[in-house]
Amino acid sequence: MSLYLSMAAFALAASISPGPVNLVSLSTGAREGLRVALRHVAGATLGFILLLVLIGLGLHTLLSVLPWLTSAIRWAGVAFLFYLAWRLTIDDGALQARAGAVVSPFMQGALMQWLNPKAWLAAIAGLGAFVADGDVMLLWQFALIYCLVCYLSLACWAYAGTCVQPYLQAPHRVRVFNRVLAGLLVASAGYLLLV
Repeated sequence: MSLYLSMAAFALAASISPGPVNLVSLSTGAREGLRVALRHVAGATLGFILLLVLIGLGLHTLLSVLPWLTSAIRWAGVAFLFYLAWRLTIDDGALQARAGAVVSPFMQGALMQWLNPKAWLAAIAGLGAFVADGDVMLLWQFALIYCLVCYLSLACWAYAGTCVQPYLQAPHRVRVFNRVLAGLLVASAGYLLLV
């Protein structure tokens, strides 16, 4: 039981701490409401769990054979963060949901995890701490625990976004909120460039 509690504590610390996916969950909750934000949360959670399981099953071996792939993922993640920041910066501040979005909230969440170096580090660190011996059953148990904790953690960020929604009824407030989030995303991307 103590192993499972340790896994849950690790998953909570990695999932609830601020990062790009959390900021987008917050923003989606504030702009689109909880229903749409939970689609983003579900995509981000399942995208991360897929990443975790694949790394646990040997994806890390491929990355060590092809080191340029790690760099490509990092640069793609930075580019994606800049793209999201740009989208938030140019937004007009209208709160209504956008029709015809290019990427669904679910797919955006899943894609963000694969381009998020924080997710890669959390997966590798968690696997190293709890599944270092390669026990596949333990990998699946860790993935199940992580799935629940990650979903609830990101849902908290989405819910927090819905809590600030009443304060964002004026377009100029939404623009300020979006630009603050865009600045935080740019700072996250800048940090990734320095690492």
